[in-house]
Amino acid sequence: MKQICIYAALALCVGRTRAQAPYQNPALPIPVRVNDLIHRMTLEEKVAEMVNTSAPVPRLHIPAYDWWSEALHGVARSGTATIFPEPIGMAATFDDSLLHKVGSAISDEARAMYNAAVGKGYRERFGGLSFWTPNINIFRDPRWGRGQETYGEDPVLTARMGVALVRGLQGDDPLHLKVAACAKHYAVHSGPERLRHVFNAQATPHDLWDTYLPAFQALVKDAHVEAVMCAYNRTNDEACCGNTYLLQDVLRDQWGFKGHIVTDCDALKDIYKGHKLEPDREHAAALALKRGVNLNCGDTYLSLVQAVKDGLVTEGELDSSLSILLTTRFKLGLFDPGGSPYDRIPLSTINSAEHRLLARTMAEKSLVLLKNNGVLPLKDDLGKYFVTGPNAAATDVLMGNYFGVNGDLVTILEGLASHIRPGSQLQYKQGVLLDRDNINPIDWTTGDAHAADVTIAVLGISGLLEGEEGESIASPSAGDRLDYNIPKNQVDFLRKLKEGNKHPVVAVITGGSPMNLAEVQDIADAVLLVWYPGEEGGNAVANVLFGRVSPSGKLPVTFPKSLDQLPDYTDYSMKGRTYRYMDAEPLYPFGFGLSYTTFAYSDLSVPGTLAKGAPLEVSVTVSNTGHMASDEVVQLYLTHKGSGLIEPLFALKGFHRIHLAPGEHQRVHFRLTKEQLSLVDADGKLVQPSDDLTVSVGGSLPSARSKALGAPDPVSRTIHVQ
Repeated sequence: MKQICIYAALALCVGRTRAQAPYQNPALPIPVRVNDLIHRMTLEEKVAEMVNTSAPVPRLHIPAYDWWSEALHGVARSGTATIFPEPIGMAATFDDSLLHKVGSAISDEARAMYNAAVGKGYRERFGGLSFWTPNINIFRDPRWGRGQETYGEDPVLTARMGVALVRGLQGDDPLHLKVAACAKHYAVHSGPERLRHVFNAQATPHDLWDTYLPAFQALVKDAHVEAVMCAYNRTNDEACCGNTYLLQDVLRDQWGFKGHIVTDCDALKDIYKGHKLEPDREHAAALALKRGVNLNCGDTYLSLVQAVKDGLVTEGELDSSLSILLTTRFKLGLFDPGGSPYDRIPLSTINSAEHRLLARTMAEKSLVLLKNNGVLPLKDDLGKYFVTGPNAAATDVLMGNYFGVNGDLVTILEGLASHIRPGSQLQYKQGVLLDRDNINPIDWTTGDAHAADVTIAVLGISGLLEGEEGESIASPSAGDRLDYNIPKNQVDFLRKLKEGNKHPVVAVITGGSPMNLAEVQDIADAVLLVWYPGEEGGNAVANVLFGRVSPSGKLPVTFPKSLDQLPDYTDYSMKGRTYRYMDAEPLYPFGFGLSYTTFAYSDLSVPGTLAKGAPLEVSVTVSNTGHMASDEVVQLYLTHKGSGLIEPLFALKGFHRIHLAPGEHQRVHFRLTKEQLSLVDADGKLVQPSDDLTVSVGGSLPSARSKALGAPDPVSRTIHVQ
């Protein structure tokens, strides 16, 4: 009897195995599984999987899934997570290897959070594994409120940082994605926020291929990013989410992109309501599908059922598009619970001590010292410290936008307090409101500042004043900053603190974009730009102010003196924009940042002549000539003259972050390919010019303004290209 029962059990097991559908078999290739699943679905079921709130299909054991999750600088909008510095701050590190570690940490936390949520039966928005990050748009104009989300104004820096993050996020398992990253917003998208649903960005072929597209190309071809998000606006008359040139000719055909294309949220609605390119949602949905969009954030794609019935698209076209989208879910292991190596990442990784240390290290390396008359670094045992300003005790200036939360955010005030030795006094008063004059005119702060050995004024802007449309509740212009100045009341406050004060005043500036700091530069004894530095921001700021770490961040974006130096905000031509094409002298140049030590560049080695099309080998010696160990970001720029093509004034082509002890020197090497030595012509093609080529290597943009602010002298040499 016992033997009969065993045979029966085996027969039942075999029967179940034989009954398993091909799409449920993890041993089969993903294309086979995807094709099998699609052929089992009705038209309505297929369409319901092509919106971000993908519906469950119980009869096929398909659970609900929401594609919309965020992880700009940590898992966002989904609960407790490590909060790293805002991307513009991480770009200031010029440290792509460190950003790769950040990406890996973020995706570890994302997997742990997802595993826990699904275990409880939760499948909420922002709880999935498809993350709509990074934002690799070019920060072409400081007025754009979302520039803080980017890696700055330079296409080379943006590409390297974006590639590093994507590789960290997606993992290195050959069969599974840890999470699916997404390059956004494709393409030519950087404000104005108020016009983004109707705006037509006009870009020449040169500007497209010289500035706006290189980072997207790098993420597709080098990082194999899983998704690309098309933008709200039009580019050269066609809606980005229905753009034949961008989506088909470039993304699919030239770059060979195999992943899925997702719309920005409700961007398909803009096609017929904002841009008025189609008469209704059904035609807008049909247009987007035919142009290559696989996933609609929104509900316009639900009209595809009727579009198929009306003959606007075929079910075969819909199947082809859905197969690309479902491939991502299979690569994430969403149809094979427990089958991915990432399914076993423990909850203990979330905001772990290791990740907090990584956040602090990233923040420390991101801080940019703009001025120092010798007051920094501070001693940590002075008699009295006075901390003031609207952002000293604020948590929102730690988080930036698209952030997570946790129960241990270290404000700048808290960081300073924890780093001062017992016996010293520290006093704090906010002193001034963020963006308006105090209602109560009684002044209790000036006396405190004059009585203290040093005053640390934490000023600047926050997400209340800059951000995405609808997010910045104190912004009169939908999150954009059409007023380039920091709030006047803050400057007046700083002047009052310093006037007649024999003790130093240090200005710590928060924010995610360039701003007019000319008066702050004149008034304060030292100026430290800290961006939105993340959960460990207070400790990072304290470590730098007290000299436990030397500042080493470099500006990833130019600070103009005023908006009068720039073209109109709606002009997408690069002429007159960024360090590459801006003739006017800036307040702070791209790549600039001071240190507590000094560096010297010497012995630049380049060939006297170079064959056209040959790679270029460059090396230079960098020496720490000061008295403190520090990182330095070694930057290489090219300048072409006389090519007859559109020539950037300077173009960053390489960078290395190195660490040197006092008296130490290091030989730094660069190798530039023929593509890096090329220029982009008026038709958007790479051209190998035969002209003199100047190579400059230093710690900042090689300009008179950099030198005037205290940057080390670069070394330069001109090469004749034959």
